[in-house]
Amino acid sequence: MTEVVSIDGQLLPAAKATVSVLNRGFLYGDSAFEVLRTYQGRPFKGPEHLRRLLSSCTRLLIECPVSLDILAEEMHAALEYAGNAESYIRIIVTRGSGPVLLDLRTAQHPTRVIIVLPLPPQPSAMYQDGVEISLVASSRATDGSRAVGAKASNYQPNMLALHEAKKRGAYESVFVGLHGEVSEGASSNLFVVREGTIVTPPIRAGILEGITRRCAIDLARSLDHAVIETALFPSDLYGADEIFITSTLREIVPVVRVDGEPIGRGHPGSITQKVIRAFRSMTQTA
Repeated sequence: MTEVVSIDGQLLPAAKATVSVLNRGFLYGDSAFEVLRTYQGRPFKGPEHLRRLLSSCTRLLIECPVSLDILAEEMHAALEYAGNAESYIRIIVTRGSGPVLLDLRTAQHPTRVIIVLPLPPQPSAMYQDGVEISLVASSRATDGSRAVGAKASNYQPNMLALHEAKKRGAYESVFVGLHGEVSEGASSNLFVVREGTIVTPPIRAGILEGITRRCAIDLARSLDHAVIETALFPSDLYGADEIFITSTLREIVPVVRVDGEPIGRGHPGSITQKVIRAFRSMTQTA
């Protein structure tokens, strides 16, 4: 198993890969990123992830230094060089380097970095037994800005929220906004099941337009379950029949407790399990 990094198209062992300390990605988290994973050694939904990366760059006013076709070629080259059975892929585009100033106009030469690491399997107990989430009142880094919805590298609010949730004994944190609305997890999208209908916050709420989120919605509808995108509040979670979260690496994870309160019967629900099975069937043939 190999850890590989591509910096502006140059392949290096991860231990030897470096960027300047004056790079704004390092100084300010001034960058966009995407996380992908492979199935059967191939990137899952690669074009969708790359298009979302470009959208994030546009929202952040970062010029993507190469075309998406070139980024795809560099990603595949890094995967081939690594030779892992399955890989974690992280693609980062920073605004580049320049004087230590906040002025965006002083940055030059956007930097692209592709990290490829071996992907270990997720613990099976997480899917069999479910996890606990904790509601954390906090704002995300891009809230209230033109960059809302971008996958920006400034993850400090997400990390602090997750830390708070971990202190409470939970697996994942979920943001609660100023007006009491529930939006998304620190690194996941959120779904609630009520009387057979699946409900998830809408994109207009400023959440990340998750790739796995979209897959879950499409699969649920193919299984004849209604999916509604509308605002959620803490009472919707506490009164849910089922809850699940989605993300690229973890796929679809059942939630069985919210802040210590059991959800439904306290174990993964039948609709969640159906969506999990459908997703796994899809990825086996992807």
